[in-house]
Amino acid sequence: MESLQDKTCLVTGATRGIGAAIARMLLEEGARVVISGRTEASVDRALAAFGPEASNKVKGKAADLRTYEEVEELFRFVDRCFEPSSGLDILVNNAGIGLFGSVSEIPLEDWTNTIETNLYGSFYCSRLAVERFETKGAGFIVNISSMAGAHAFAGGAAYNASKFGLTGFSEALMQDVRNKNVRVSYIMPGSVATGFGKEPTGFGSNLATAAQPGSEWKIWPEDVAEMVRIVLKMPARTLVSRVEVRPSRPMSK
Repeated sequence: MESLQDKTCLVTGATRGIGAAIARMLLEEGARVVISGRTEASVDRALAAFGPEASNKVKGKAADLRTYEEVEELFRFVDRCFEPSSGLDILVNNAGIGLFGSVSEIPLEDWTNTIETNLYGSFYCSRLAVERFETKGAGFIVNISSMAGAHAFAGGAAYNASKFGLTGFSEALMQDVRNKNVRVSYIMPGSVATGFGKEPTGFGSNLATAAQPGSEWKIWPEDVAEMVRIVLKMPARTLVSRVEVRPSRPMSK
């Protein structure tokens, strides 16, 4: 199994939910982690929640991933964050938003924000990561997609489009870089108890379930983090390109 000890990792959308669970998992594995979120306040709250004992292993920076210049600055921050180091080893593209409405009703701004955050942001981050990985001769990208990237639903035009796009992008990216010792995986969770689209009420392993009473049947953020752990720790000769994760016992309709 591959070791994650002292690997430098960037996790986007890591101030809550799935991203926060992934960041905690990576720290447990001995990795060094940079988290990002859209606002400085959310990043500061998340960093404080890790506690002072993790301060030398986790750093954070706010970035609006819809803006390429801010993504560039985020990656420059990662480059110098844990010096001396060999630079970025792992990118987890987790940042995403869900804004819903029928095609005739969804505001144009919501459509644009969803596509730019969920798809453009992953492209921008992956492009800059690949530049670094090709130089160092190794790297790993994990994209957190959704079952909504394979199964459309009414009212989900923007979200479905962004996640269908992320699925296709992930497949193409994997083909682009697989012979350059850069691995690409994407994970497609079903219903996850994250309070998606709601303001967080706290930070930690049970944030999602606490924010959504009655959601105990759903996948927990830690379950997705465990899938990321498994994918990253597979032997270098093996690539798990796609993982679908569903609740084992979905709520009866």
